[in-house]
Amino acid sequence: MRTPSITPVVKALMAINIIVFGVEYFGHKDMIVSVMGLHYFTSDKFLPFQFLTSIFVHADLHHLFNNMLGLFFLGPMLEMYWGDKRFLTFFLVTGMGSGLLYMGLKYYDYSTLESATRAYIEHPDLNQFSKFLYQYFPDGIPHNAYVLIEGNPNNITVQNSVLVAQECLKSVLDTPLIGASGAVFGVMAGFALLFPNTELMLFLLPIPIKAKYFVALYGLYELYAGLNKMPGDNVAHFAHIGGMIFAFILIKIWGKNRNSFY
Repeated sequence: MRTPSITPVVKALMAINIIVFGVEYFGHKDMIVSVMGLHYFTSDKFLPFQFLTSIFVHADLHHLFNNMLGLFFLGPMLEMYWGDKRFLTFFLVTGMGSGLLYMGLKYYDYSTLESATRAYIEHPDLNQFSKFLYQYFPDGIPHNAYVLIEGNPNNITVQNSVLVAQECLKSVLDTPLIGASGAVFGVMAGFALLFPNTELMLFLLPIPIKAKYFVALYGLYELYAGLNKMPGDNVAHFAHIGGMIFAFILIKIWGKNRNSFY
């Protein structure tokens, strides 16, 4: 596929993401993530505008680079097809829609963890505490909870195990969703729906593959990874799927105004 010249909205979106990351990089990451990241709706850090601002915050340079790469290669064709206003609407709606789906699924996960935490607090027991940590925190307890035991698991008593359980729950509640991945996955899905037979050339797979097959396989992988999340995996796979779902819905609402595909 021949990449079109970068278009105005794509350029502006990339610039905003890069500028915000620059502010993060020069020492303001905690503040940016706390204010702009999308927190769970029962968190005292949650603000409605975070559905929008979380799209422009990234965890690290690799996270930013991958998202901007997808936007750079696929975004311009959609912007030229729809025009700047509709493309911007599409990008923002799929990005915010991915956050909405993520929040809905987190409700189930958080409710399960909250019930388990309350059950432990009512009947604390160190043997049960070990099982609790292994089941819900296989990668280790959050830093704020780790501080409570002064970095030494042998210091845990029944009394402070309750405090650690409470802090673990609060840490999950206050962990925000960040990144433009949901919107970029929306762009990918939109591209595949409008230009299904366009052949893409991937860096790691130097053979052409039609957009419809690439996005379908990628979507299946995200579904598998979301359902079978591995320890250490901090990727919000269902947020990616949410972006794809909202892309499908928007395109069906808007309707296609062309009969030929490329």
